[in-house]
Amino acid sequence: MIDTFKHKGLRQRLIEELIEKGITDELVLEAMGKVPRHGFVEGAFGDEAYVDKALPIKRGQTISQPFTVAYQTQLLKLKPKMKILEIGTGSGYQAAILAMMGMKVFTIEIDRRLHLEAKERLADLELKAKFLLGDGTLGWPTFQPFERILVTAASPEVPAPLFSQLEEG
Repeated sequence: MIDTFKHKGLRQRLIEELIEKGITDELVLEAMGKVPRHGFVEGAFGDEAYVDKALPIKRGQTISQPFTVAYQTQLLKLKPKMKILEIGTGSGYQAAILAMMGMKVFTIEIDRRLHLEAKERLADLELKAKFLLGDGTLGWPTFQPFERILVTAASPEVPAPLFSQLEEG
């Protein structure tokens, strides 16, 4: 992923905009200043990667607007090396921000193509995360408990086995 001076300048301008909108967490701002968002969007939208808006990605999904990523990450009140579960990997941008912040990232994506592409993007950036192809509504029991859970995608309905567990518990 090529990261030019132009991209770095656009990222810095975006960071300034996020600060103006109330993002104060230095770890969040630092990570967002380092992760090249243009590598997580479709080529046709590369020029809009540092505009504060959601953009389409493959499979009818979107990459969240930068303010949303920054705000929800700031709300987690993270400390380095915390164990985080992300439901809905999508392009992998949110997972990359968390990994850049030094978190232990576990991320689940239901779509195989998105899952594989996100894995490749983080590997290209030399960022570590554990990836699972599957239904995030079921969590990731093998690695629980998690210190924080971030849901960045949602299922249109709760699967019957999970609904039964919710009623019992």
